[in-house]
Amino acid sequence: MGNTQSPESDPRFVSARRAFTQHYLDDLRSLFQSLAAQSQSNSKFISPSIFQEYCGIKGPLGQIMFDLVTQKRNDQKLTFEDLVIAKSVYEKGTRNEIDEFIYQLLDVNGDDIVDRSDLEAVITAMLDAVFSSSDAGPVSSSPQGISDIFLNAATFSDKVEGHDKSNMSFKDFKSWCSLLPSVRKFLGSLLMPPNPGKPGIEVPRLLYPEDTSADLLILRREYAWHIAGALSQHEAEEWKLLYHSSLHGLSFNTFMGNITMAEGPTLLIIKDKEGCIYGGYASQPWERHSDFYGDMKSFLFQLFPQASIYRPTGANTNLQWCAISFSSESIPNGLGFGGKVHHFGLFLSASFDQGQTFSCTTFGSPCLSKESRIYPEVIECWGVLPNGGQKDKQDVLKGTVLDRFKEDRNMLNLVGIANSIQ
Repeated sequence: MGNTQSPESDPRFVSARRAFTQHYLDDLRSLFQSLAAQSQSNSKFISPSIFQEYCGIKGPLGQIMFDLVTQKRNDQKLTFEDLVIAKSVYEKGTRNEIDEFIYQLLDVNGDDIVDRSDLEAVITAMLDAVFSSSDAGPVSSSPQGISDIFLNAATFSDKVEGHDKSNMSFKDFKSWCSLLPSVRKFLGSLLMPPNPGKPGIEVPRLLYPEDTSADLLILRREYAWHIAGALSQHEAEEWKLLYHSSLHGLSFNTFMGNITMAEGPTLLIIKDKEGCIYGGYASQPWERHSDFYGDMKSFLFQLFPQASIYRPTGANTNLQWCAISFSSESIPNGLGFGGKVHHFGLFLSASFDQGQTFSCTTFGSPCLSKESRIYPEVIECWGVLPNGGQKDKQDVLKGTVLDRFKEDRNMLNLVGIANSIQ
């Protein structure tokens, strides 16, 4: 009995609580008491089922999360001290400490090996949590195929002695997360309650004409979730279809005409005749230039057969390309991202019937298709509608014509020229 250590004297708990304000700890205590009451434990602990319901995750991923938070005691009791200690690492630790914690989540089989079956279980649980209540747009008809695109981005470089399995090393894990920021956001926010603002669960609402079949679209909601992981929350709310080659024809002029309606960034998506799907996020408007332009917010992405995001590396500023009606061979007409002239990270000719994709240092990206020369089958462009964009437009149109005329007249009065129009 003399060796029993009270929670208040546990050095891990004492150290962990210093990471938070007293107000935060009081709120955390209230949360704990609420969940403990639901667990019918006389306010002493939280049960696995209530914890998983609160976090919005179930199955193997929910269980391993519970085990890690309870420091693998296997007593099925999550105490207030457990919660504070876990949150101090998971939310207040260094980037490396947080990554180490998340990396342990992947070992759902509990054999100290992170292999493909572990990752598949985690991805399945993750997609179930994100899309179970989402109604953001068309869903894939092949859940297994969707899991595979995230699995295909993973590397398992460690050979495990005595096993026929290959292990995903910590370095492999960090590389995987850099390619899949949506996955990293989701796994990094599991101790937060499920709500619309929770990182990693944002699925942009896809807006397109009612008479357009969802089956026609390249952009599925799982793809949209993947891309949105590289964007801020206000850029991941609504995306509007501006151009689709099957609806508007394979026409560069029509494309350019349609995208003038975009009020913000755009997503160019290509499905080529090899069946590969990829594209680029253009942070700047598509406007005529004789050289590269753009900013460091642009990026390239792959959607099928592998999901990946490739952000600017800083190696150069050859980010975005839009050449229209130039006659010089040194300025190829079309749209592009990264690389250099005639050796783009991604390029779509103004004829819209061919293009190219090469590995490039601009984004640290590989060839995005099976071959460097690409032949588009379907081309889509989506406009990113920043939060509040629609509301601002509505506010501008409020009031009658007379009201707006009076406002204009008052402005003219301020500069002393209103009498000239009486």
